[in-house]
Amino acid sequence: MVNGYRYKLEKGSKKHLCADCGVKTFVRYIDTKTGDLLPEKYGRCDRESKCSYHFNPYKDGYSKTVFQKERGDHSENWKPQRPVPRTKRVPKPEPVFVPFDVFAQTREGYEQNVFIQNLLRRIPFPFEIKDIELVISQYNLGTVCYGYRTGAITFPFIDKAGNVRTIQVKQFDETNHTTGTDFLHSIIEKHHTKRNEPLPGWLEAYKRNEKTVSCLFGEHLLNRYPLNPVAIVEAPKTAVYGTLYFGFPEQPENLLWLAVYNLSSLSLEKCKALQGRDVVLFPDLSKDGKAFELWNNKANEFRNVLPGTQFKVSDLLETLATNELRQDGADIADVLIKQDWRKFRIAETIQKQPQPISEPVQPQKSEKGENSEDPIQTYFLRLERLPKIAALKSGKPKPENWEQDITELENYFASIELPTQPVKLNQCSTIKDCSLFIRSHFATIKANNDKRSTILFMNRLKELKQVFNNKFELI
Repeated sequence: MVNGYRYKLEKGSKKHLCADCGVKTFVRYIDTKTGDLLPEKYGRCDRESKCSYHFNPYKDGYSKTVFQKERGDHSENWKPQRPVPRTKRVPKPEPVFVPFDVFAQTREGYEQNVFIQNLLRRIPFPFEIKDIELVISQYNLGTVCYGYRTGAITFPFIDKAGNVRTIQVKQFDETNHTTGTDFLHSIIEKHHTKRNEPLPGWLEAYKRNEKTVSCLFGEHLLNRYPLNPVAIVEAPKTAVYGTLYFGFPEQPENLLWLAVYNLSSLSLEKCKALQGRDVVLFPDLSKDGKAFELWNNKANEFRNVLPGTQFKVSDLLETLATNELRQDGADIADVLIKQDWRKFRIAETIQKQPQPISEPVQPQKSEKGENSEDPIQTYFLRLERLPKIAALKSGKPKPENWEQDITELENYFASIELPTQPVKLNQCSTIKDCSLFIRSHFATIKANNDKRSTILFMNRLKELKQVFNNKFELI
């Protein structure tokens, strides 16, 4: 081809099973002329340090053979080969989610949750119980109560539709340092494998998902808080700290803190959920500033393809960074944890007071001539806010309420005779005690009637009603 190579590595994030190591990190070659994938052996494994498999169609004669065949060259030097079968375009499979009952089992054991107990007792400036309870409810934080990760915190990634995409597990020591990272589905798989037990049906299907982390942490809050500006950080832990220090999103001018998982996880696919929002990115520090540069480049890219969405990259950490913080790859949580959160709540109150635009608040000078105002507080006091905030004058949106739905479901379940045997809810879940299942779900919903997270419990009850209407299947 005149304008470059005909055979190129497939673009996008899709990965295949490697022809050598068998891991789903393989990028296949595609024929740019026909749009077809080349045979499975042609491609490159992304595990460069552990596999490094790369089979190039230009080095084994494949490209030359196809070229000669297409021009009708049947010279003695050309040996006919079997025609390359046309690869059929397979529809993208629907993602499989973590079952609700598996997720629900993490919503307990907070007294042994090391991270939560650190926030209450072991950090320099412990938080109040009411704020910890609220942040647990907001992000659906949970605990691993059994096994080798006992005491670890769970960070569920729940999408805007209320589906649990994945559950990250983080283990902390009592000095608030990370000692282990995992995913709940991996822990469950290891548990069954160790006992030579077959994996649950949902887990077998879940493992075939193309990606593990496929939405933003806290994404389910976007519907509940449609007007708040959004702060994006790398780790869920940092999002939790951001909320505890700078206030909860009940106030529409407060930031709604979300996370992408890690530095390389900031992607256009995830940010599509932010369409129309104002977004501030807070990348972690890096030794050479590459983290800030990477997110700044992506922000420029996203602005061009997500109209009406504003992306601003915060240089706060870059401005404050010491050499030690850069070496450690610190995030904003590492800076905040050393300071008293009450100062930031005071700053939040000051921020809400009307200030003349032409007379910005000037930091007070101490006797030594130094600014007494904390630079982080100053930054958030002056952080540029949304033009959309003006829309709040027309009234704050009311929280969603499901009183009518609750009444209808209660009347329905009270009008039927519940089975005493286990009931198969779907291919992935079985309810052993229907009466207990229904009572516990209604109790949770009524305790959190105005909270968006209860949509998970509501959907499960509606699903059970549908099963009953279709003549439930007993086990």
